[in-house]
Amino acid sequence: MKSIHIQHLYNRIGFGITPKELKRLAKKSKKNVINELFNSSKKITPLTIDISFLKDITAQDYKDKQKQRELQKISRQKVHEFSVAWVYRLMNPSEILREKMTLFWTNHFVCENKNILFIQEYNNVLRTNALGNFSDFTKIVSKQAAMLNYLNNKQNKKKSPNENFARELMELFTLGQDKYTQTDIKESAIAFTGYVHNFKGEVILRKKDHDENEKTFLGKTGNFNGDAIIDIILEKEQCAKFISEKIYSYFVNEKINKSHVEEMTAVFYKEYNIEKLMRFVLLSEWFYADENIGVKIKSPIEFIVGINTIVPFTFEKEQQILLVQKLLGQVLMSPPNVAGWKTGRNWIDSNTIVTRLRLPSVLLNNAEITYSDKGDEESTDANFDEKKLRRKAFIKTKTAWKTFDENYKNSSHQELMQQVITTKLNAGTAQMLLNNMQMPKQDFCVQLMSLPEYQLC
Repeated sequence: MKSIHIQHLYNRIGFGITPKELKRLAKKSKKNVINELFNSSKKITPLTIDISFLKDITAQDYKDKQKQRELQKISRQKVHEFSVAWVYRLMNPSEILREKMTLFWTNHFVCENKNILFIQEYNNVLRTNALGNFSDFTKIVSKQAAMLNYLNNKQNKKKSPNENFARELMELFTLGQDKYTQTDIKESAIAFTGYVHNFKGEVILRKKDHDENEKTFLGKTGNFNGDAIIDIILEKEQCAKFISEKIYSYFVNEKINKSHVEEMTAVFYKEYNIEKLMRFVLLSEWFYADENIGVKIKSPIEFIVGINTIVPFTFEKEQQILLVQKLLGQVLMSPPNVAGWKTGRNWIDSNTIVTRLRLPSVLLNNAEITYSDKGDEESTDANFDEKKLRRKAFIKTKTAWKTFDENYKNSSHQELMQQVITTKLNAGTAQMLLNNMQMPKQDFCVQLMSLPEYQLC
């Protein structure tokens, strides 16, 4: 398999690749490389943090307002801790494709919750089902405590149906806009009535709140429950097309090729097997076409973790991981709304591009960064202590330059350029880099990662 194609593959299903790994895989066929990727992601390693503070909690504790406030405060802190743990998991993934798929699904089945028990379970549901069956996946998501809270289905009762989840199920999760009627929303909402959960996050169907009457949904009539509604939705080829388009946009190119999506839809619609769909995409000739290489703007998380792939580092103060994410516009566990983060060019504005271009030096040389780089101090998460963070103007990291030196010891400056930058350099930038070939390799690497071209993968 060609090195440039392996780099492209690992940029899309991971966060880059080291020269040693690139050399090893270059000896293999495309089929064997893809098989190895999927085999390494068969295992599922849940992401967990210490939530033992909930061990002896009872339902009565949640009825005590003061105790409830204390639990909520600890839980919010734990959600931040989980976010940090997730970043480090992405920096050191053992199941790389599964972790990248989990990141993809978190911006599809969008959910936010400040209860660490609920959101940890939800995140691991995404991880567990990331390469599974989409029908099963969607049904499991619909019964998660975090989702029941987030889209108000906990308040959905037969006497007063709440349409929030039913609407987003179709618009954002399965069919897309304008593929259903207002009546379909109402009938779907009625089918989902009665789902509730207890303080442990265990979901049950409360029969007295569930509507047992007939519903007419997408042209079919019956005494449907939530699972039946999802089955009817998936009978529509539009659902397979909608998911195929989202996967194409994320893993291939935001500029949709209708012909390629039609091929994907035909594969996916047969049995809604996510792994089979991804195998088809990654084995397709068009996935490796020049038009799809180096054209995707990295998300903030892809940008941060990608730097770590080249030069491993750790933050001395974990809160600063949240700060860096905030400055770039993507804090894991804190989506902006139910539609999730807008991607592509939406990641870049006049403030974030300045931060992005400075960030490699900030992270690898312990340079200074302030909120003025963001230019929007009022938007800072209320859970951040702004004055405290202002005193921490330097991002302190422990940088493993020895690992970089070992990984790239056999790479010339010219080869390093090709390993770090996958998109085409403009003439002026290429000449500037050629003039700097005598620069120490570490400094040259930081310079490469500080280029606008490094924003693409």
